[in-house]
Amino acid sequence: MPQESLSAILNRLALHSEKGDLSLDDLIRQVGDKGYGILLVLLALPSAIPVPAAGYSTPFGILLAILGLQMLLGRKTLWLPKWAKSKTIKSAFAVKMFRTAHKVFHFIERFVQPRLSWIAGPWGIPLMGLLVILMAALMILPIPLTNTAPAAVIFLIGTGLTEDDGLIAAGACLAGILALLFYAYLLIFAFNLGSSILNS
Repeated sequence: MPQESLSAILNRLALHSEKGDLSLDDLIRQVGDKGYGILLVLLALPSAIPVPAAGYSTPFGILLAILGLQMLLGRKTLWLPKWAKSKTIKSAFAVKMFRTAHKVFHFIERFVQPRLSWIAGPWGIPLMGLLVILMAALMILPIPLTNTAPAAVIFLIGTGLTEDDGLIAAGACLAGILALLFYAYLLIFAFNLGSSILNS
C-alpha cells in the first residue's frame, strides 16, 4: 500500500475537524504512527502559515521543544505529557489551518521527493532535534515577529522527515542556523545600543 502523502493527511484532517473541536490526542490517533516528522509539521502549523494563531505558539512551542529533546536523546518512542494530549484546537480554526496548509503543501509537494535519506541518520536526527529545541525557544519567547520563521523551519524539518526528503531537511537546518545567527546579531545589536544609551 502506498504511503499517504502529507497533503492527503492535511486534507483528511480538515475534513475530520469539521465534526468538532480537535484534541491533540485525537490528532495523534488520526495521523497514526508516523514518527516525529508529522508531529513537527502539525505542531508548527499554527505559527508557520498565514493564519492568526493567538494562544497556540507558546504551548505548541513547549511541545515542540519536548519533541526536539527526545530527538536529541535518540528516543525512538514518542512521549507527550497528559496535559498536552488534552489540548484542544477549535474546529473552525483547525479547518482553516489544515485547508490553508493543504494548499501551501500541495504547491511545494512537487519539489519534495525521497532522496538523501542518510541525512536523517543517527547523527542527523539529534542535530535536527537540537535545532528544533532552539527554534521552539524562539517561538516561546514573547518577542514580536519571532514565531513564523522558526515555526517554518520546524515545519520544513518535519516535512523532510515525513516525506523522507533529506535535501529539504538539510535546507531547513541551514535556514535554521542562519536564523539563529540573525537573531543573535539582533540581540547583540540591541544590547550594544542599550549600553550606549545608558552610558551617554
